[in-house]
Amino acid sequence: MASNGEKSLIVSFGEMLIDFVPTVSGVSLAEAPGFLKAPGGAPANVAIAVARLGGRAAFVGKLGDDEFGRMLAGILTENGVTDRGINFDKGARTALAFVTLRSDGEREFMFYRNPSADMLLRPDELDLELIRSAKVFHYGSISLIVEPCRSAHLKAMEVAKEAGALLSYDPNLREALWPSTEEAREQIMSIWDKADIIKVSDVELEFLTGSNKIDDETALSLWHPNLKLLLVTLGEKGCRYYTKNFHGSVDPFHVNAVDTTGAGDSFVGALLTKIVDDQSVLEDEDRLKKVLRFANACGAITTTKKGAIPALPTDAEVVGFLQGK
Repeated sequence: MASNGEKSLIVSFGEMLIDFVPTVSGVSLAEAPGFLKAPGGAPANVAIAVARLGGRAAFVGKLGDDEFGRMLAGILTENGVTDRGINFDKGARTALAFVTLRSDGEREFMFYRNPSADMLLRPDELDLELIRSAKVFHYGSISLIVEPCRSAHLKAMEVAKEAGALLSYDPNLREALWPSTEEAREQIMSIWDKADIIKVSDVELEFLTGSNKIDDETALSLWHPNLKLLLVTLGEKGCRYYTKNFHGSVDPFHVNAVDTTGAGDSFVGALLTKIVDDQSVLEDEDRLKKVLRFANACGAITTTKKGAIPALPTDAEVVGFLQGK
């Protein structure tokens, strides 16, 4: 427990960028008449999700020393996320991504990273004191794609683990960013056995296992001996959970989904906020199911508004939503 009734710190490591989203949905990027800018990047979304729910969050990463980078840093602090771990790069721009939801419902991504500032974070730029003070250290896999960021990621992970943090991993697969699917699979799995908590989507489960079956056997093929909790999110079908001693599923909430961006990050932020000061939840199935129901509710609420960060709920919103169910 943190002292003086203060909540323990959740540190999120990785990329923050700007998503440009078409003003009209159901069109290809080339056909889009215009774009709206939306702050994004999974690890940053998770940090803001935690802070919105009343948790303590910090973000570690690198932004361009440009208007977009300063804007993103401002969004973090406005949302109550500690910005001590942010570096600014004078020579590289903040990453941009153009994202559209095509008429077939699939997302299409086009990234501008050549290289972007987040890829240039070096191990010697890390605020190790901040990382050591984390009770939970959360990360994705995009920061593993290129050096020097990959080395910074590995160093941060190692420092957090040595300091006793719980390591939380959401691969957040973006195939378009990797040189090849083989490389993506290999690098995502290269740090697999370090994590205490892993969350994958049904699509990532298929990608990592090469199986088109979403069942317990396929999920458990991703189990490793150091793991405390493996989660498989199933979109509108809820989620499944696996621990050393039990496994099961938690039902979804049916809502009118407008935009699924950030739903997984909202889910992860909720889970981490609920367990950061009481990790015994991971060994108690009834309590874990309650936490996952709360996390499912957060994910569902996030899909009812456009954009990730604007849609992330507050604790009061989730409680109100659950009371209505």
